Amino acid sequence: MKLNLKEKLKTYFTLMHMKRFSRYMALLVAFFAIFLVIVDQAIGYYVRNDIYYDIEKVPNRPYGLVLGTSKYFSDNTLNLFYYNRLLTAQRLFEKRKVDYLLLSGDNRTLQYNEPRTMLKDLKKMGVPQEFIYLDFAGFRTLDSVIRADQVFKAHSLMIISQKFHCERALFIAKFHNIDAICFVADYPQGYTKVRVREFFARLQAVWDLLMEREPHFLGAPEPLPPPVTIPDVTDANSGI
Repeated sequence: MKLNLKEKLKTYFTLMHMKRFSRYMALLVAFFAIFLVIVDQAIGYYVRNDIYYDIEKVPNRPYGLVLGTSKYFSDNTLNLFYYNRLLTAQRLFEKRKVDYLLLSGDNRTLQYNEPRTMLKDLKKMGVPQEFIYLDFAGFRTLDSVIRADQVFKAHSLMIISQKFHCERALFIAKFHNIDAICFVADYPQGYTKVRVREFFARLQAVWDLLMEREPHFLGAPEPLPPPVTIPDVTDANSGI
């Protein structure tokens, strides 16, 4: 009888301990989720005045920084985040809102080259190659933004990407005192997972800035040409 009572007490306290642990974990997860939302919203609020949606109202900037992504998803369907960024870059160029386009992205293998892929497609869309420059070391948003300023000397930037990406890129730019605005490319319908991942990407961005992380590669300066008057390219098509 004593042994049975002892086992019951042991089981009872084990269950109590597990319940208490579960409550602590639930609270921890809740606090972390709230913290993610606060960071996310704070970044968006901080840069809100430098984000543009109307092509007629966005100020002219000499340099447009197109942030890279893969052209295709893993199932070989066209990545509309990619397509919409290029379409937006083309429109800004045609409207003479930017003089040059700097295409920044990953270049990890011979088969995967974001800047060169963007170059090929923008040429098909009618943007002359002489107004396009490539940054093959844009491995992260932080790399792309800082290299545009420090390596390519593009001191007056218009970042081109979807709003969620614009906000993070502008936050990095402001932290480094880089003169930048952003024009928003359309966000495809659906793809909620992309926006969820952005919560963690912003937390990582804050951590990188606090830790004073630098781009993987800087290298010697490669200044872009000075601002010019862009020729009329209204005959351009928009097919990729």
